[in-house]
Amino acid sequence: MCGRFYLDPEQEKEIKEIIEEISNKYKDTPELAAMKTGEIYPTDIVPVITAEAPMLMKWSFTGFGGKGQIINARSETAAEKPMFRESFISKRCLIPASHYFEWKKRGTHKQKYAIGLGETLFLAGLYRVEPKEMLPRFVILTRPAAPRLEFIHDRMPVILPKDSHELWLNNLLDSNLLISKSIEDLQYEPINLQPSLF
Repeated sequence: MCGRFYLDPEQEKEIKEIIEEISNKYKDTPELAAMKTGEIYPTDIVPVITAEAPMLMKWSFTGFGGKGQIINARSETAAEKPMFRESFISKRCLIPASHYFEWKKRGTHKQKYAIGLGETLFLAGLYRVEPKEMLPRFVILTRPAAPRLEFIHDRMPVILPKDSHELWLNNLLDSNLLISKSIEDLQYEPINLQPSLF
């Protein structure tokens, strides 16, 4: 699961550079005005990297029959699922993030955690163009949680190291290789307001 992440262009040079490129590309457009940074929620508009160039996209696929929003896809089955199959073959992306958030349930209480590397994360994703939409839409691929993170949640986003970015974007990683190349050694911190580690 990945239901929230954070974009901090003030603290992270890579994110700042991506946003500067996006700002030049979409200058004086309503799409740029709608771009979000800080804590990112489903349906927000954010920078996303494709094989061609950074683009603005909206987080979520529209569900079947136009109902609901789909924000994640299981990396183990995305290549076969009708909703994701075409995107897995030819429309892959990377979503930059400072860290992501996950919640651990303790009875009726939920503890929020910030999870990251202390540097920019690149989450593997899929995108598509939907009818009557100004911008493409993306989902984040998930995988079973790394052992040290299982106590928080049983799923996590697929986070790719830089030496795998081109392979992913150019359709050269299948589902098994995708998981085997993803980063597992992440830091985590329980938070109430803003994390201090990242």
